[in-house]
Amino acid sequence: MALIVQKFGGTSVGTVERIEQVAEKVKKFREAGDDIVVVVSAMSGETNRLIGLAKQIMDQPIPRELDVMVSTGEQVTIALLSMALMKRGVPAVSYTGNQVRILTDSSHTKARILSIDDANIRADLKAGRVVVVAGFQGVDEQGNITTLGRGGSDTTGVALAAALKADECQIYTDVDGVYTTDPRVVPQARRLDKITFEEMLEMASLGSKVLQIRSVEFAGKYNVPLRVLHSFQEGPGTLITLDEEESMEQPIISGIAFNRDEAKLTIRGVPDTPGVAFKILGPISAANVEVDMIVQNVAHDNTTDFTFTVHRNDYQAALEILKQTATTIGAREATGDTNIAKVSIVGVGMRSHAGVASRMFEALAKETINIQMISTSEIKVSVVIEEKYLELAVRALHTAFELDAPARQGE
Repeated sequence: MALIVQKFGGTSVGTVERIEQVAEKVKKFREAGDDIVVVVSAMSGETNRLIGLAKQIMDQPIPRELDVMVSTGEQVTIALLSMALMKRGVPAVSYTGNQVRILTDSSHTKARILSIDDANIRADLKAGRVVVVAGFQGVDEQGNITTLGRGGSDTTGVALAAALKADECQIYTDVDGVYTTDPRVVPQARRLDKITFEEMLEMASLGSKVLQIRSVEFAGKYNVPLRVLHSFQEGPGTLITLDEEESMEQPIISGIAFNRDEAKLTIRGVPDTPGVAFKILGPISAANVEVDMIVQNVAHDNTTDFTFTVHRNDYQAALEILKQTATTIGAREATGDTNIAKVSIVGVGMRSHAGVASRMFEALAKETINIQMISTSEIKVSVVIEEKYLELAVRALHTAFELDAPARQGE
């Protein structure tokens, strides 16, 4: 008998009919003898609807009150799913994050989980009940309701699996696993049977939307086997584990991630003196803007050009700050560009293969795609290119690294 934590996202519980389907799926696992804890999101569109209501009152809603409101979306789903299970003769009980006592810090709208009291859940499982827990939410030391940020239900699922030492955490979504890249961009993309936490973490951080990055970090830290599955189609999905299978068949590249939500900022003619990088990035960091890739070029006249990327949502605020900095430190100008995208190749196989980056650059050069910035780590190479070439670049790299699925007969 296994203990399995199952997480169903907003589209999986988007209607009463779908909640009934989820109940059928959970019932099958329960009848097979497994102990089941189910984590659910709000019904699709519900969180956005609630945020929209808040913004009709205030342009910038008070974070504490926003958490009180948006957390109700999951409360509806846990009650409906518990009813659907009980209707099928499956004993079930629902819990909000507060009732489980998922203790978080006090960072409203983006709280982090500190601890989980699993006593009630264990008692219910022992009594033969399916436990249905609201994802995305917790409670701080003062008893305030908190939420974990977008995609936080994934984190709830993994955190519960870690606390309960579950055999597997299954993330049900609208795709049947993790693919070599987005099949909407490359129809020949293949579903991966297995991928390492390290690779998945890179894929998630670089733009792959299958899993929320914090959930992958959590799973890797506590070695919780994660499986991504389709909510309503049978199949093995993709298993995410610590194991790096040493094999002659180990692919160099596991996948290609991309992100359109990038913007580039450049400050030119900066006096090349010690501490100048901090003078540029310090004010950006102080404004809570995350910087991604950084390139610095020193010219012959002892000045430097400094370029970095930020999320496109932060572009305008960051550009204003950079213009002020340019004036303060005597730089020539500050400019920006929102027509860029980031493309990355990811794979633990890179560690044992030379020439991966040059192969990437060659594939892009063949398509006359200019590389504006480059960033590397042990298992990834990222480049910034013009956004209009994004899909062409992804397709070219997918073919160059032999990731295309074999064509079916008759195609």
